[in-house]
Amino acid sequence: MSHPTTPTSARRGRAEAGRRAPHGLRDAQSLAFISVFAALIAASAIVPGIPVGGFGVPITLQTLAIMVTGLVLGGSRAVAAVALYLLLAFAGLPIFSGGRAGLQVLAGGSAGYVMGFLLAAFLVGIAAEQIIRRLPAKRRGLGFFLASIVVTVVASHMPGVLGMMVNLKLSWQAAFASDLIFYPGDILKDAVASVAAVAVHRAFPDILVRRVK
Repeated sequence: MSHPTTPTSARRGRAEAGRRAPHGLRDAQSLAFISVFAALIAASAIVPGIPVGGFGVPITLQTLAIMVTGLVLGGSRAVAAVALYLLLAFAGLPIFSGGRAGLQVLAGGSAGYVMGFLLAAFLVGIAAEQIIRRLPAKRRGLGFFLASIVVTVVASHMPGVLGMMVNLKLSWQAAFASDLIFYPGDILKDAVASVAAVAVHRAFPDILVRRVK
């Protein structure tokens, strides 16, 4: 036999559910964060990339911005921020690395890396949500760093290799060898992103997960 729910218990249940509820996409604060981080990703493309190899795929700060976005905003809002950035870039704003714009970017050697932005933001964002919920503050930096490295390999390097194979007609071995040069820089960027994310979450503890007092 079920017991009736009292107003007090109902309020308690809502508070308990909200205490660890992730932020959604519809509130004004989330929309503001999405816009700000889309602008951050665009701004990271202003810094000139470092040309490496001969396939037109430079080392840029955009992967750093993607990781920071995911670690700070979580999965859904990070995807929204990256999607907004990509929509504006594909529409013609020169906010890809090197001032490029438009769909022609998808025909170049960096196409796989660009399309990996969405997946990387989502995966590292989901990981960040779990880390915030489950780990004490002093262990989050390491959690962020390890999650970022795994996501970088899975959602950035693997699509990048596939993109070079498709667009540049490289063999798997040649594309993999060309991709290896990005690993040291990406590991460093993952470390910087993790430190930045820890600082943001320390300063704004409710930015990712709501806690109802």
